Amino acid sequence: IKPGARAAIAAGAGGSVGVIGTAGTIASGAYQRAINALAPGLPVIQRACPLFVPLVEEGWFDHPATELVAAHYLGELRQACVRSLVLGCTHYPLLKPMLQRVMGPEVRLIDSGQATAAALATILEDKSLGAPEDTDARHRFVVSDDEARFRQVGSRFIGERLGKAEGVPL
Repeated sequence: IKPGARAAIAAGAGGSVGVIGTAGTIASGAYQRAINALAPGLPVIQRACPLFVPLVEEGWFDHPATELVAAHYLGELRQACVRSLVLGCTHYPLLKPMLQRVMGPEVRLIDSGQATAAALATILEDKSLGAPEDTDARHRFVVSDDEARFRQVGSRFIGERLGKAEGVPL
């Protein structure tokens, strides 16, 4: 949460910050607290966008229905003239081009996952905990639901075909 909040404040250059996320993320108020802890008094406008998750999982990144939903969800944020918009869900970065069109070119989109990964990379580098350059990275996927569906949706996130995923009962 904190890396995304820092990135949103920096990108917004003192202007208000928008935050979109799942209903649970928005209800938690975590981004608003983090932003206000770093920049007291900075206006934060939040909006739950629960339909984005199933639309992404369906692969409807640029579908007219998705753009219509986005225009509805983001209308208040556009009217508030937010300067940066935190994409507070792992699914939302796949909608970046469409979200940018809806919000306009003057709004900076903040991928909270990307900001977190960059902050982690800095910490690992500072503490000399990074993997050696010649390390062969491997992924291991463990799922509690439909393995085939996970591989299909997961390949959209990673940008390559996923191998086997281990199914585990809950």
